[in-house]
Amino acid sequence: MITFIIALVVLIVGYIVYGKIVEKIFGIDSKRTTPALSMTDGVDYVPMKPWRIFMIQFLNIAGLGPIFGAIMGAKFGTASFLWIVFGSIFAGGVHDFLSGMLSLRMNGASLPEIHGKYLGNTVKQIMRGFMVILMVLVGVVFVVGPAGLLADITPDFLTTTFWIIIILCYYLIATLLPIDKLIGRIYPFFGACLIFMALGILVAIFIHHPPLPEIWEGLGNKHPHAESNPLFPMMFISIACGAISGFHATQSPLMARTMTNEKQGRPIFYGAMILEGVIALIWAAAASYFFFDTQQGQAFFQTGTNATVVVKDIANEWLNVLGFHVNIGGTAHYITIGVILAILGVVFAPITSGDTALRSARLIVADFLHLDQKPILKRLLIAIPLFLVTFGVLMFSLKDKDGFELIWRYFAWANQTLAVFTLWAITVYLTQKHKPFIITLLPALFMTMVCTSFLLISKDCFGLPPLVSYIISSAITATTLIWFFVWKKKFTRRIEN
Repeated sequence: MITFIIALVVLIVGYIVYGKIVEKIFGIDSKRTTPALSMTDGVDYVPMKPWRIFMIQFLNIAGLGPIFGAIMGAKFGTASFLWIVFGSIFAGGVHDFLSGMLSLRMNGASLPEIHGKYLGNTVKQIMRGFMVILMVLVGVVFVVGPAGLLADITPDFLTTTFWIIIILCYYLIATLLPIDKLIGRIYPFFGACLIFMALGILVAIFIHHPPLPEIWEGLGNKHPHAESNPLFPMMFISIACGAISGFHATQSPLMARTMTNEKQGRPIFYGAMILEGVIALIWAAAASYFFFDTQQGQAFFQTGTNATVVVKDIANEWLNVLGFHVNIGGTAHYITIGVILAILGVVFAPITSGDTALRSARLIVADFLHLDQKPILKRLLIAIPLFLVTFGVLMFSLKDKDGFELIWRYFAWANQTLAVFTLWAITVYLTQKHKPFIITLLPALFMTMVCTSFLLISKDCFGLPPLVSYIISSAITATTLIWFFVWKKKFTRRIEN
């Protein structure tokens, strides 16, 4: 419990202290006109209130990430606490804030445009396709879970496929409508639900005072299949949204097009990441107790892969207060607040990440094709093919019993790989502006090592032994570092001449 409390305090202090340092390094200009004011179009460029923007950004980047990722990461032991804390402060928060502010300075530019400006046109073209694929994968992984849960709690004739179609229909509406008409109105409510759910678990932790693991008990790999899941890099891939996630930077342009002052950047971008880290830490702590101190947790720990089970069981056990009777399919059920919160967290949170993911995909394609998105027909021209592809991938994931897990693993790796490119783009920007680039260079190197070693170790890819993978990934990371300093030296000479 002591480690958990200290970790919570460090996250909050990190936002206050390191967040301010990063903000000062970037150099905000509160008098600078934002694109929401200079390019208002009533669809994507729409001025909104800061608190509303924060709640939308938080829900965009959160979804199931800080819940499912933290639960799966907790299998590795206390080391997950450290990654959530230091990853959020020194990697995720920096990544989210600086990528968001760069988009703001570039008139709400999509992430591939930022990559192109600082890493070159070739990278821009590659990342355009890469990010559209990632956004489709996000849409897929954040549909299957909610659809399955809804199918379980509704009459039998309302199948998983039925709920997938319903959710996709909502996605299409949310993707096409102006951002303030639907997303801007319902997201703050669902964001509050996600926060309230985490606070309920936090209060329960202090009330029940479970025997949470402490850092001095060791940081060894506790995973039941540790031989095939080495702590490095597997834990750093499993816990993405609760520490650093490339997906976050794809959502930042949506908010950059609604902000009215640059001083809003730290609470909206850095603050949302820290709040996500807090929620991930709470769920990692709850899952740690569940895995190691309950019978059903031990069974899941050894064999299970569905984190939804953990969410429902923990919510039912710790939040089993108040409730009411309902009749579902002719059967009486007693629904507690815990179940309600679990449904809100496991159903609505991911749905509200999937819709903005596909909205981001629409904007990326629109930037590439130079299509004005004010006319509804031009929005449909992009959205309909995107949704057809998403539906096709969804059907594949349901057809194969291992299809969803395969898609999730590729999504997780692609997510962190995107963060690598974004961190390197920001590092180039800071170098060009003669600012302390070390704040992104170190996370960029670390995440480069994580992603390359994962690709080499994973049985879905090369399946090499860990030691061999570490040697090769170290060489790749070192080569990247040398490449950066060679570029920096040439850039400095060019400026001086």
